[in-house]
Amino acid sequence: MERKVYPLYHGSQKMLWGKGTVVKGAKGFVFLAGTEGIDPTSGEPWPAPYGAGGEQPRVLEGIEAQTRMCLEKIKSRLEELGSSLDNIVKMTCYVKGREFPDGIGYSLEWQKAQKAMDKFFEEHCPDLASNKNPVPFDLIGVSGLGLKDMLVEMACIAVLPDD
Repeated sequence: MERKVYPLYHGSQKMLWGKGTVVKGAKGFVFLAGTEGIDPTSGEPWPAPYGAGGEQPRVLEGIEAQTRMCLEKIKSRLEELGSSLDNIVKMTCYVKGREFPDGIGYSLEWQKAQKAMDKFFEEHCPDLASNKNPVPFDLIGVSGLGLKDMLVEMACIAVLPDD
């Protein structure tokens, strides 16, 4: 398998995400569903019927902690499905915004999440850090996510290695 990530520039400034990823000869892809910053040891994530009965899950406090939990879950799930962080070819991040009176909306929260992502990637997969050659990345500001206190949710696409 051959994977190449192409950097994205705005003028002479290298952006924090890639322009595109080209994969040749992959034996398959993993499309990972959105992951969230919920403590996996707490409550039932989606009591049936939704919102009725059962212990409620504990959403971690702050976007930094939620971002790290998302990434830990992504790492674990990719490994469970036969891939790894090294094989990510695209990421999507949904960030809950606050009110938008100044026109910058969710970007202040996103800056905190970006720092948490870089710290995680430096520890586990340095090539995905924003100062390297990160994969293409969609950042989408939203007014709400699955649970009231959720601030971030992430999804990704990865390739299966040749092995």
